Amino acid sequence: MARKTIGQRIVELEERKKTLVARLGKQERARDTRRKVLLGALVLYRLENSNDADFSRRLGDWLRKELPGFLTRDGDKDLFGDILQPASSAEGSSYGNPE
Repeated sequence: MARKTIGQRIVELEERKKTLVARLGKQERARDTRRKVLLGALVLYRLENSNDADFSRRLGDWLRKELPGFLTRDGDKDLFGDILQPASSAEGSSYGNPE
């Protein structure tokens, strides 16, 4: 069997490096997505289940202030309609309701 030249070996190693870098990027994106989902779950949980009505009100107020500038797509804004509604009309919902 003929031995590979140094040039051929370098090309193979570069291809392997590209594959590994792509795999690492995929892992990092998956980790980042998981962090975002968990953080969002915590925020929603605190809005719905907090025993501290003042905290829930302040968190809801902050989200109503910050989310409109953060969300750029209409479909994304629709996902948060229950949170984005003004505090006065949110009284019927569980968010920010001091029960």
